[in-house]
Amino acid sequence: MDGDDAFPTICGTGTEDYFCGAYDFDPGVVERDRKSEYLEFTTPYAGLPQVIRPTGSIARSQRFGMYRWHIMDPIRFEADLRVTIQALGWRTDKDRRYLPLQDDIASVAYWYQTLPTAPFPTLPDKDYLEVI
Repeated sequence: MDGDDAFPTICGTGTEDYFCGAYDFDPGVVERDRKSEYLEFTTPYAGLPQVIRPTGSIARSQRFGMYRWHIMDPIRFEADLRVTIQALGWRTDKDRRYLPLQDDIASVAYWYQTLPTAPFPTLPDKDYLEVI
């Protein structure tokens, strides 16, 4: 933000921490007597209200709906802001390795701006945004 170059002003550890769902949104990791699975939750400022689990008739990976509102902890900037989220999955083939994901993450930001403004960059096309 505001001129960051090689290193960001704010740096986090992953989506599970950013969206307030530590331990990979899985309370079973902490509560060993509980079946391990993703657990939906909602709070006023962050939540995981939607987990779309794979079914036998539909071959797809799990999908999630999450939110985080920065009401109590706004991110203030003067001139520029770039937000990057690293998304890693897990490949369960014989190599068992991390898999960089191309997640479909939407965001909204409100700011005060004077006009005229420089042109905004072109948005990615639908093929680039396809979730596979």
